[in-house]
Amino acid sequence: MNDDPMGGRPILEEDLHAYVDEALDARRRREVREYLAHHPDAAREVEAYALHRQGLRAALAPIAEEPLPPSLNLARLVQEHEQRALQDRHAPSRRWPWGMAAAVMLALGLGAGAGWSLRGGVPADGDAGISALAREATRSYAVYASDTVRPVEMGPSQRAELVDWVSLRLGRKVAIPDLTSSGYNFIGGRLVMTAHGPAGLFMYDDASGTRLALTVRPMTVDKDTPVMRPIDGPVAGYAWADQGLGYGVVGTHKAEVLHPLADEMRRQIGSSLGG
Repeated sequence: MNDDPMGGRPILEEDLHAYVDEALDARRRREVREYLAHHPDAAREVEAYALHRQGLRAALAPIAEEPLPPSLNLARLVQEHEQRALQDRHAPSRRWPWGMAAAVMLALGLGAGAGWSLRGGVPADGDAGISALAREATRSYAVYASDTVRPVEMGPSQRAELVDWVSLRLGRKVAIPDLTSSGYNFIGGRLVMTAHGPAGLFMYDDASGTRLALTVRPMTVDKDTPVMRPIDGPVAGYAWADQGLGYGVVGTHKAEVLHPLADEMRRQIGSSLGG
């Protein structure tokens, strides 16, 4: 139990989790925010919760959209159990607690999580390279670019603070390109969690509201990789790495439209960081 600096109801652990999940009413959220401003240890704990939540959302987003396998359909499992019970009236309950219960728990609780686990969970370093970065940039874009309420944590007026924050968390100096001359305004950024640690996500939009995002994180492999096109479909993008930092720019435009934007980003980042 923690004391509320405003003298109100104490801030509890469940309040911190609800704050991360955006499940608090406006008044309680203000109280928790005020508490975090006076308790840096709790603020770091909440930041860790938020990064973990972001990582799960980004990693599981494409898997959660997959249809449930027919073998795990709950109605089918119940029907099969009832049929077995009719065939074996002497011990209908013996089959339920273990076989059936486990299957139902799998269907209800592990639909998306099991898919992630069966795909290998956190990738090994062999899958930490430019292709992994491209996937992570795409997932982060899918989660945050469509968010009309809070796509970023820190806005354009906090640009310098954002650079310092992300640089500290990544252990590397980062730079935020200026795309104003290309028709894109910087709207802010945030930290996101990937399978290979924290990453910075910087967001831009143009006059029509079309957004593009730049993801940056340290690389353990593919530390210097020329620009490549990772995807081409509903969204497109380019990824590259320079001096141990990987970059992925993703947007809804076609790849040929994004290419000059990616080149301009690379030029500015290289100039700022001495690349």
